Amino acid sequence: MGHWLMKSEPDCYSIDDLIAKGRPDVWEGCRNFTVRRFFKEEMEVGDLAFFYNSSSKVIGIAGEMRIASEAYPDPTQFDPESQYFDATSKPEKPKWYARDVEFIKKYVRIVTLQELRETPGLESMLVLRRGQRLSVMPVTEDEWRIITALPGI
Repeated sequence: MGHWLMKSEPDCYSIDDLIAKGRPDVWEGCRNFTVRRFFKEEMEVGDLAFFYNSSSKVIGIAGEMRIASEAYPDPTQFDPESQYFDATSKPEKPKWYARDVEFIKKYVRIVTLQELRETPGLESMLVLRRGQRLSVMPVTEDEWRIITALPGI
Protein backbone atom coordinates (compact mmCIF):
# COMPACT_ATOMS: atom_id res chain seq x y z
CA MET A 1 0.00 0.00 0.00
CA GLY A 2 1.25 3.44 -0.89
CA HIS A 3 1.00 6.63 1.11
CA TRP A 4 0.57 10.16 -0.23
CA LEU A 5 0.19 13.77 0.77
CA MET A 6 -2.29 15.75 -1.32
CA LYS A 7 -2.45 19.53 -1.01
CA SER A 8 -5.55 21.67 -1.35
CA GLU A 9 -6.35 25.26 -0.52
CA PRO A 10 -9.22 25.02 1.99
CA ASP A 11 -11.02 28.04 0.53
CA CYS A 12 -11.22 26.10 -2.78
CA TYR A 13 -11.72 22.56 -1.44
CA SER A 14 -11.43 21.50 2.18
CA ILE A 15 -11.66 18.27 4.11
CA ASP A 16 -15.10 19.47 5.23
CA ASP A 17 -16.13 19.64 1.56
CA LEU A 18 -15.03 16.02 1.14
CA ILE A 19 -16.94 15.02 4.29
CA ALA A 20 -20.06 16.83 3.06
CA LYS A 21 -20.02 14.82 -0.18
CA GLY A 22 -20.67 11.67 1.82
CA ARG A 23 -19.09 9.61 -0.96
CA PRO A 24 -15.85 9.55 -2.96
CA ASP A 25 -15.12 12.79 -4.81
CA VAL A 26 -12.82 13.80 -7.64
CA TRP A 27 -9.36 15.20 -6.87
CA GLU A 28 -9.00 17.45 -9.89
CA GLY A 29 -6.99 20.31 -11.29
CA CYS A 30 -3.47 18.90 -10.95
CA ARG A 31 -1.39 20.36 -13.75
CA ASN A 32 2.08 18.95 -13.25
CA PHE A 33 3.69 16.14 -15.23
CA THR A 34 5.18 14.51 -12.12
CA VAL A 35 1.77 14.44 -10.44
CA ARG A 36 0.27 13.06 -13.65
CA ARG A 37 2.81 10.20 -13.47
CA PHE A 38 1.92 9.59 -9.82
CA PHE A 39 -1.80 9.42 -10.70
CA LYS A 40 -1.37 7.21 -13.76
CA GLU A 41 1.56 4.96 -12.82
CA GLU A 42 2.27 4.90 -9.09
CA MET A 43 -0.90 5.53 -7.10
CA GLU A 44 -3.21 2.56 -6.52
CA VAL A 45 -6.78 2.15 -5.39
CA GLY A 46 -6.70 1.68 -1.63
CA ASP A 47 -3.60 3.80 -1.05
CA LEU A 48 -3.89 6.23 1.86
CA ALA A 49 -3.34 9.99 1.66
CA PHE A 50 -3.02 12.90 4.00
CA PHE A 51 -5.34 15.82 3.26
CA TYR A 52 -2.99 18.81 3.51
CA ASN A 53 -4.15 22.42 3.82
CA SER A 54 -1.91 24.75 1.83
CA SER A 55 -2.11 28.53 1.40
CA SER A 56 -4.31 28.82 4.45
CA LYS A 57 -4.30 30.42 7.88
CA VAL A 58 -3.11 27.14 9.40
CA ILE A 59 -0.96 25.11 7.00
CA GLY A 60 -0.71 21.39 7.67
CA ILE A 61 -2.38 18.00 7.64
CA ALA A 62 -6.12 18.09 8.32
CA GLY A 63 -6.90 14.38 8.04
CA GLU A 64 -6.79 11.20 6.01
CA MET A 65 -8.42 9.87 2.87
CA ARG A 66 -8.21 6.80 0.63
CA ILE A 67 -7.64 6.63 -3.11
CA ALA A 68 -10.98 5.32 -4.40
CA SER A 69 -10.58 5.06 -8.18
CA GLU A 70 -8.19 4.35 -10.98
CA ALA A 71 -6.81 7.38 -12.82
CA TYR A 72 -9.17 8.86 -15.41
CA PRO A 73 -9.07 11.97 -17.61
CA ASP A 74 -9.64 15.07 -15.49
CA PRO A 75 -12.94 16.47 -16.77
CA THR A 76 -11.97 20.05 -15.90
CA GLN A 77 -9.35 20.13 -18.66
CA PHE A 78 -12.15 20.04 -21.28
CA ASP A 79 -14.45 22.61 -19.61
CA PRO A 80 -13.88 26.16 -20.91
CA GLU A 81 -15.63 27.49 -17.79
CA SER A 82 -13.17 25.76 -15.44
CA GLN A 83 -10.11 27.46 -14.02
CA TYR A 84 -8.29 24.21 -14.95
CA PHE A 85 -9.30 24.29 -18.64
CA ASP A 86 -6.50 23.30 -21.02
CA ALA A 87 -7.21 24.07 -24.67
CA THR A 88 -4.26 21.88 -25.71
CA SER A 89 -5.81 18.75 -24.21
CA LYS A 90 -8.26 16.76 -26.35
CA PRO A 91 -10.74 14.07 -25.25
CA GLU A 92 -9.13 11.56 -27.62
CA LYS A 93 -5.71 12.33 -26.10
CA PRO A 94 -6.14 13.76 -22.58
CA LYS A 95 -3.18 15.44 -20.98
CA TRP A 96 -4.31 15.51 -17.33
CA TYR A 97 -5.71 12.90 -14.97
CA ALA A 98 -7.72 12.79 -11.76
CA ARG A 99 -8.45 10.25 -9.04
CA ASP A 100 -11.40 9.89 -6.72
CA VAL A 101 -10.69 10.08 -3.00
CA GLU A 102 -12.84 9.08 -0.06
CA PHE A 103 -12.86 10.52 3.43
CA ILE A 104 -11.42 8.44 6.27
CA LYS A 105 -10.71 10.74 9.19
CA LYS A 106 -10.59 14.41 10.11
CA TYR A 107 -7.99 15.16 12.74
CA VAL A 108 -9.06 16.87 15.95
CA ARG A 109 -6.33 19.39 15.24
CA ILE A 110 -4.23 20.23 12.21
CA VAL A 111 -0.72 18.82 12.27
CA THR A 112 1.02 22.06 11.38
CA LEU A 113 3.89 22.50 8.98
CA GLN A 114 5.99 23.73 11.90
CA GLU A 115 5.17 20.57 13.88
CA LEU A 116 6.17 18.43 10.90
CA ARG A 117 9.49 20.31 10.75
CA GLU A 118 10.10 19.69 14.47
CA THR A 119 9.12 16.01 14.57
CA PRO A 120 12.06 13.57 14.62
CA GLY A 121 12.04 11.15 11.71
CA LEU A 122 10.37 13.56 9.28
CA GLU A 123 13.49 15.50 8.28
CA SER A 124 13.47 14.04 4.74
CA MET A 125 9.74 14.41 4.13
CA LEU A 126 9.18 15.90 0.68
CA VAL A 127 6.71 18.55 1.84
CA LEU A 128 9.44 20.00 4.06
CA ARG A 129 11.94 20.54 1.26
CA ARG A 130 12.55 24.14 0.32
CA GLY A 131 11.04 24.96 -3.06
CA GLN A 132 8.82 21.85 -3.13
CA ARG A 133 5.79 22.82 -5.23
CA LEU A 134 4.13 19.48 -6.00
CA SER A 135 0.47 19.27 -5.01
CA VAL A 136 0.67 15.48 -4.66
CA MET A 137 3.71 13.65 -3.31
CA PRO A 138 4.61 10.27 -1.87
CA VAL A 139 4.99 9.75 1.86
CA THR A 140 7.10 6.91 3.21
CA GLU A 141 5.60 4.24 5.43
CA ASP A 142 7.75 5.47 8.33
CA GLU A 143 6.60 9.07 7.82
CA TRP A 144 2.98 7.89 7.75
CA ARG A 145 3.45 5.90 10.95
CA ILE A 146 5.16 8.82 12.76
CA ILE A 147 2.48 11.33 11.79
CA THR A 148 -0.49 9.10 12.56
CA ALA A 149 0.99 8.37 16.00
CA LEU A 150 1.21 12.05 16.98
CA PRO A 151 -0.80 12.82 20.08
CA GLY A 152 -4.12 14.56 19.85
CA ILE A 153 -4.94 13.96 16.23
